[in-house]
Amino acid sequence: MILTGLGVIIGAILIYLVVIIFFPVLSVPSQPIHKAKPEQEQVPPKCRNDVTFTVEETTVRAWLYLPREKSTPVPCIIISQGFGGTKDMQICESYALRFVDAGMAVLAYDYRHFGASDGEPRQLFSIARQVEDLKAAINYVRNRKEINSDKIALWGTSAAGGYGLIIAAQDPHITCVLGQCPALDRHEDSKLALKREGIWFFLKLFVHAQRDKGRSRFNLSPHKIPIVGRPQTLAVLTAPGAFEGYAKLVSPDFENSVCARALLTFGGHNPIDYAEDVQCPVLLQVCEKDNLVSEASYKKTADILGEYAEVKKYPIGHFDIYEGENFEKAVNDQITFFKKHFGI
Repeated sequence: MILTGLGVIIGAILIYLVVIIFFPVLSVPSQPIHKAKPEQEQVPPKCRNDVTFTVEETTVRAWLYLPREKSTPVPCIIISQGFGGTKDMQICESYALRFVDAGMAVLAYDYRHFGASDGEPRQLFSIARQVEDLKAAINYVRNRKEINSDKIALWGTSAAGGYGLIIAAQDPHITCVLGQCPALDRHEDSKLALKREGIWFFLKLFVHAQRDKGRSRFNLSPHKIPIVGRPQTLAVLTAPGAFEGYAKLVSPDFENSVCARALLTFGGHNPIDYAEDVQCPVLLQVCEKDNLVSEASYKKTADILGEYAEVKKYPIGHFDIYEGENFEKAVNDQITFFKKHFGI
């Protein structure tokens, strides 16, 4: 009986090793987003400075935007991009320049493993790591003489829309937090995706996540899957309109892939779990036709935040807030919010 049990266990381990980790056929078709580079190299704005800081001995590269001709330290907004996003997305600079024009500094950075920042393997998404990156970014700007260390705001969008809550719950010196079309409750968001995609879709993702995790244990090359894909394909995000939404926003250097083990980390650091400890103003910008983050999540979060929460609703989809009139409405609401709480 014992030998039979051991045989079953050994057999399962062998299947895991041979089929899940090493079997080369277990791959996912890539879905590259082709975006032409500008014919002429764009000249960076004069207010933008290349800066670096380190997290656990890994270099993080960032852009620090400073208002010109300011003789006293200024408030600073730290911008955290969504899932797979990088600071060279044009929309990131669009926000930054508007904030600078309003008299505020901005730090936009690339998470470790993404964009211009160091970190191996490339395209490794980890909420825990990204929260640590944000903490390091805060520490960096607080030590800049141009920045008023008592006036730091956290700006996050989409997957990073709740990072500010996680930080503010632990750092009482954060002035205010903004979440734009934010992922606030990953359990509710998962229910939304499960209803749309079905259980079989998630089982397939789980197998690929285990393959990547297993390969990492043997120090093998990472197993990657697309960040975003068209409906009925295998990718982390396959909601209708998601692929087209990314295609409009990303830079020509965007890599549409992520280490599949990321899917095993989505349950940790759930922003809504930190909301009760937040004691600073929070602006939640909600896209009412959003098909990536759940309506229930922001309602629950706002209820927990109570008097600290301000909710702005826009009758648009998840990616609509980044362009045209919707961008103008959203960014103007943001500037009003930041100036109010910075006292400028």
